[in-house]
Amino acid sequence: MSDPRIIWNVLLRRELLVSLRRRSEIANPLFFFLIVCALFPLGLGPSPALLAGMAPGILWIVALLAVLMASDGLFRSDYDDGTLEQVLLSPVPLYVTSLVKVLAHWLLSGLPLTLLSPLLAMMLQMPPQGIPALLASLALGTLVLSFIAAIGAALTVGLKRGGVLLSLLVLPLFVPALIFGSAAVQRAVLGMDSSAPLALLGAMAIMFVLVAPLAIAGALRVSHDQ
Repeated sequence: MSDPRIIWNVLLRRELLVSLRRRSEIANPLFFFLIVCALFPLGLGPSPALLAGMAPGILWIVALLAVLMASDGLFRSDYDDGTLEQVLLSPVPLYVTSLVKVLAHWLLSGLPLTLLSPLLAMMLQMPPQGIPALLASLALGTLVLSFIAAIGAALTVGLKRGGVLLSLLVLPLFVPALIFGSAAVQRAVLGMDSSAPLALLGAMAIMFVLVAPLAIAGALRVSHDQ
């Protein structure tokens, strides 16, 4: 199995199958995203102008929290059942394994959040011209957030109550993606060009895809050796 494509396909298939067996970990962030967004019209009132103005920020903040919720157990089950130790001893580079694991996590969490967002945007009275920018920004932004959260999850995987520490570690790092993502949607809603913030999000996504697996691999080794 020296062909990189075969290794990639096997790893990705394995991660998807393992994740699909834990359906609650996939469904809970989606339900959180749906329920919290549905509560905002009740709390803010039915004013379309008010909801439309706040919709980009609401959708992005709730998506950020949903990704964080989904990332807490990213490596924990592998750590608890001993799979992580086998992964560290595997001849497959840990960089590749980390990259595949985060991409599989994004396919089952960030991508569904992105596809669900237009429905919630309409519920929040967001103008239709903002939907394409919303989809593009969340697709790129949730990928960035998944890699950032994965670094924090790898650092805290050996701790019994690492959820709070994970939030403290990664939430400040989420801020640039939140700023650029919500700005792209807001500019699109106002009829302005949103290509600049989307380009910055794309650059961030490329950077994290290339660099973050190195940090994740190092964090996993440190957490395992403790």
